[in-house]
Amino acid sequence: MILHRWFAALAVLVSSAAVFASGDAARGAQAFRACAGCHSLAPGDHRTGPSLAGVFGRRAGTADGFRRYSEALRKSGVVWDAQTLDAWLRKPEAVVPGTTMAFRGLPEANLRADLIAYLQAVSGGKIAAPKMPGLPDLRAAGAGDRVSAITHCGDTYRVTLGDGTQHAFWEFNLRFKTDSSAHGPRRGQPVIVGAGMGGDRAQVVFAEPAEISAFIRNHCE
Repeated sequence: MILHRWFAALAVLVSSAAVFASGDAARGAQAFRACAGCHSLAPGDHRTGPSLAGVFGRRAGTADGFRRYSEALRKSGVVWDAQTLDAWLRKPEAVVPGTTMAFRGLPEANLRADLIAYLQAVSGGKIAAPKMPGLPDLRAAGAGDRVSAITHCGDTYRVTLGDGTQHAFWEFNLRFKTDSSAHGPRRGQPVIVGAGMGGDRAQVVFAEPAEISAFIRNHCE
């Protein structure tokens, strides 16, 4: 029985090695498009998820500068290699119970192998990291996008812009956000960004949270 189990485990390892060896990095680059909404491959470019630059050989939950890891992942002790990434891509919750990564997994072994081959090639410098769509540079916003005043009355926000124009928003349709990155707005110069085709929704982005309440005045005309 012990010998049978040993042969079974060996067969799984050989099978896994064969799949990894057959991974196609070019196909993996196409598969990575599904990951690019949350992950970049540029060092330090963290988005919804951490940058995957240099992911091979890195302990899970340790990408420098990323602060949104779940406690479960940080304490998992997992080190990313072909085997652990394959298991993770198949079903993250099975590898790290309690992970907050919202990803159902890839059931197709060949697709996982292609993606892993691509990540390994980029991590090893064999393939250049792709240029990701850049975040908007809010520091370069013109007067028509910079916010000079915000008032609140009843269920309505009135936003005055640097060019003197004013827009009224139902309070539920206006969101307040912060961007402390190098591309975020300058302190004291929040920027409005449209959100929605109808023009009735928007978000005002501040440099830091402390600015939000200090900037908004209760005022009814």
